[in-house]
Amino acid sequence: MVITYKTIPKVVFPVFILPSGNWYERDGLLYIDRRIIDDRNMAGESIGQRRMQTPMKNLMPIRGSLGSLTGIIKQTSKTFIDTKGTPFIYEKTRSCPLKYYKIKRVERKETASILWLKGINFPFKVPRPPTSELQWAGLLHLGNRPWLLYEYSEEKLSDTRRKV
Repeated sequence: MVITYKTIPKVVFPVFILPSGNWYERDGLLYIDRRIIDDRNMAGESIGQRRMQTPMKNLMPIRGSLGSLTGIIKQTSKTFIDTKGTPFIYEKTRSCPLKYYKIKRVERKETASILWLKGINFPFKVPRPPTSELQWAGLLHLGNRPWLLYEYSEEKLSDTRRKV
């Protein structure tokens, strides 16, 4: 399955980086290059639950957990598997402007933080607040609208483009 920024809501995060796109399914087992990634014969809502239960010994290690679209965009790898066990190829299809904004304030909440940026009239919810040295936030824009928090920086960086 090919996923783009438009179809990313189909993906259940976190996702994990796969070493290749050579996956196939046989008898309820999902393989990559003859090593098992997921045992769909086991009960469980997530790939992690099923992998813990499987009696199979030929499990391929899974590394590189990514919790958001930003994590996927920053990867050079194109092949991933989501937490439900659906493998996919992420295809970058559009080039978006990356612009930097001064961080006005950060409101710390119980489970996340709210980030306010100068010149943007709505906040961004972030899992962890940036450190005090990081005074700028890079936002990807979809069309002319701010869309996705991409990175933090200590100083204002030049505006550029990223393929998403």
